[in-house]
Amino acid sequence: MNIEEEFLKQQILERLNNLTKPIKSLGYLEDIVLKIGLIQGKIIPDLPKDKRVYIFAADHGVAANGVSAYPKQVTYQMVLNFLNGGAAINVFSRHVGAKVYVVDAGIDGDFDVKNDYFINAKIGYGTNDFTKGPAMSREQAEKCIEYGRKIAKEAIESGADLLVVGDMGIGNTTTASAIAVSFGFDIDEILDIGTFIDKDGLKRKRKAIQKAIEINNPDKNDPVDVLAKVGGFCFGQMAGFILKSAEEKIPVLIDGFPTTAGLLLAWNMDHNVLRYVFAGHRSMVKGHKVILDALNLRPILDLNMRLGEGTGAVLSIPIIEAAIKMIGEMSTFESAGVSKGVDQIK
Repeated sequence: MNIEEEFLKQQILERLNNLTKPIKSLGYLEDIVLKIGLIQGKIIPDLPKDKRVYIFAADHGVAANGVSAYPKQVTYQMVLNFLNGGAAINVFSRHVGAKVYVVDAGIDGDFDVKNDYFINAKIGYGTNDFTKGPAMSREQAEKCIEYGRKIAKEAIESGADLLVVGDMGIGNTTTASAIAVSFGFDIDEILDIGTFIDKDGLKRKRKAIQKAIEINNPDKNDPVDVLAKVGGFCFGQMAGFILKSAEEKIPVLIDGFPTTAGLLLAWNMDHNVLRYVFAGHRSMVKGHKVILDALNLRPILDLNMRLGEGTGAVLSIPIIEAAIKMIGEMSTFESAGVSKGVDQIK
């Protein structure tokens, strides 16, 4: 934090501490608005005017190993559901006034659709089964990041000022787990069900991840190598999207475990991204808390959710907006004619 940012931080804290409340009595809401203020460079931040969700959808070759309760064609079918406005993410996004965009990062199938909210960024028709070799080539991995950055750039240039990262893809929690383990996380702390699978399914998931690490030997010091060896097209695009959003100083809300694995890739490319990222919620997938804790990101919500799509992140938007309204609309002790307590008097 430079001198100007430190000065702004002190101004925001002074404003918060002079509102008609005991100091820090609004808890994490005060931390949220401080972060938003620093991102925008304002003591009283602006409310977001153009809220957007970008769901990065792709298929994963590892799904052939029986690691999910659902067949892989569900990825394709859910994209159509998103575009028709029938999924949970659509309901919640309408509720908070956010637009939903769907990105085909690498689904095993083509879409004959004309829809302003559909983005064709297909790298391939699903990744390779990483239990048999690399999920993709390094060239494809680099292209994923490039495409993600381009999508964020176009969103921001057209007015987006609050971005949500969502995900869809059968097998994506297995891929997310493999990414996390590649960066040194313990598989026993990470491994969990995404959709509800039985004990045998969980064993298959563990075996697939262990085999992928063993045969591909991803280099944890090279995030692009990790992406190429055990990642997915959507994960690379999420990483690029987060990186570009951070560069442009636009706040990004991540959702559950897969989107946080995308963040993990981005963070290993540039630690600075965390200054612009909020964890919308904590998923029930146990590895999610492990990664959030490692990145020192506190989730805004904890509702025992495990759906994905960006649902938990979108539901946290009204909390962020409430925090912004709090610092902008609450009276100060002076303006309200209220006597200060001993905690406000220096």
